[in-house]
Amino acid sequence: MGTLAAEEAHNPLLPPLGEIIIGLIAFAVVMIVFFRLIAPRFEQVFRARREAIEGGIERAEAMQAEAKAALEQYRAQLAEARTEAAQIRDQARAEGQQILEELRAQAQEESARIVARGEEQLAANRQSIVTELRGQIGALAVDLAGRVVGESLEDDARRRGTVDRFLDQLDGMTGGGAPDGRTGSTVFVPGGDR
Repeated sequence: MGTLAAEEAHNPLLPPLGEIIIGLIAFAVVMIVFFRLIAPRFEQVFRARREAIEGGIERAEAMQAEAKAALEQYRAQLAEARTEAAQIRDQARAEGQQILEELRAQAQEESARIVARGEEQLAANRQSIVTELRGQIGALAVDLAGRVVGESLEDDARRRGTVDRFLDQLDGMTGGGAPDGRTGSTVFVPGGDR
């Protein structure tokens, strides 16, 4: 019965006291080794990782700030370039308008000069034609008048006076028409005012 009582006194759920003491000593040794050797290494690794992460964050923030500053500078340069381009465009437009006005003025001056030269040339041609016709008409009129009258009109003064009167009458007819309003021709008799 003694063994049975000893067995009943021993609880199977509780380990023997010697094993508990050995387990506690082994646990204490493991904990000392862990805190002395392994924990500082973990701390170093964690610290290095934290510094790397914090440094990366700081570098990222610095790079972000740098990028933001570069973006602001780019925007400022872009706005300045747009303003300068607008000024250049406005200046070019104004210069183009000025050149157009100058070309238009030069063209008008050239046109006026060409018209004036043409009018001068026309007047000179008209005058030379009138002078030439006057001479030819005078000679024909003297010859015709000599045939009609039956006498010779060789006297230069008389002939010149007759031709001038005839041409004056002819100018009067072409300038204002016939004196009686008709457009027909009038008969000229040289020496009729004698």
